[in-house]
Amino acid sequence: CPAAEEPVLLAELKPGRPQRYDWKSSCETWSVAFSPDGAWFAWSQGHCVVKLIPWPLGEAELGCKTSERKSRGGKAETWSRGAAKEKTLECGQIVWGLAFSAWPAAEDGDTDPACAVGLPCLVLATGLNDGQIKVWEVQTGHLLFSLLGHQDVVRDLSFAPNGSPILVSASRDKTLRVWDLSRDGRQVQVLSGHVQWVYCCSISPDCSMLCSAAGEKSALLWSMRSYTLIRRLEGHQSSVVSCDFSPDSALLVTASYDACVIMWDPYTGEQLRTLRHVPLHSTLDSSSEIHSSSLRSVCFSPEGLYLATVADDRLLRIWALELRSPVAFAPMTNGLCCMYFPHGGFIATGTRDGHVQFWTAPRVLSSLKHLCRKALRTFLTTYQVLALPIPRKLKEFLTYRTF
Repeated sequence: CPAAEEPVLLAELKPGRPQRYDWKSSCETWSVAFSPDGAWFAWSQGHCVVKLIPWPLGEAELGCKTSERKSRGGKAETWSRGAAKEKTLECGQIVWGLAFSAWPAAEDGDTDPACAVGLPCLVLATGLNDGQIKVWEVQTGHLLFSLLGHQDVVRDLSFAPNGSPILVSASRDKTLRVWDLSRDGRQVQVLSGHVQWVYCCSISPDCSMLCSAAGEKSALLWSMRSYTLIRRLEGHQSSVVSCDFSPDSALLVTASYDACVIMWDPYTGEQLRTLRHVPLHSTLDSSSEIHSSSLRSVCFSPEGLYLATVADDRLLRIWALELRSPVAFAPMTNGLCCMYFPHGGFIATGTRDGHVQFWTAPRVLSSLKHLCRKALRTFLTTYQVLALPIPRKLKEFLTYRTF
């Protein structure tokens, strides 16, 4: 696989509000999110505000490097792009986590599961500094629910990708909580097992597993059917802070302050490979600290052939699945989070100063081999693949032991 083209910065959005200096004005972009259909982008731009922006951005924004979105007195500056208008959600607290529901827009003759239970077809959940989760209707910007239960910052949120109205939250109170929005946001389960702040939660695309990462050297894997602990994934040398499943649920990646990403088989708990974040020579600084490569975020590309990582060494890296070193780099300062556009081609990154940046990402035509593997692994576990009456090399390919 040849080196990919370096990511190009397409646009950068900056908070329009003047920086205030009281503690409530924290301006970090801790979270960014695209809606599953790619029609909306959510940006926690700091100052207790979330911007809901129709996608794609206007030509004016994509054509220039920076665009300031100003909001005065809490009023949203809106303009028509079709029926969609930009919205400003005043959350009243610092926003740490964001997640769109996976409920699809109703197709001809289809009954949307969300609409069937009287819920809007697309909602955005926001995790707040005081432990609240506020759930908003995207089309109107109206507040639907305030979910109460967490005792500290709600750091991350994940909706079940199968369209069911199940939401999982991860908090600094060391718990994960499961909510059912079809039952007025009722709390279904509390998952206890972490001894540090929980930073990240990710539900597998087949909705069978949940991974959670806290300030601990191991990540926890839970069953989404019984809400019990399946196993601890042990292998990192420092706090695990981010995790993501591949689109076929066959792989899990975890990122840690130890400057490594570990790729796991979630079914067996086996470590498949380690991606080490070695500093680029050009970024080496004699005064740099030993933890300059501490990772902040990792995410899979939508077709499952690339990973993106953001680290404290001021680099966005893109990795090809079959290689152990990055295929592309881009300089970015103070990066905190990254997320791929659901149809590929773009990566959004959030920074400590409240900015969000949009980068080009390698577009790839999946090989027929990979498409077949992805189709099979979407419904076969590793154990089921190993039980098939097929050659060993084929089993190794289907279980990502060889690429």
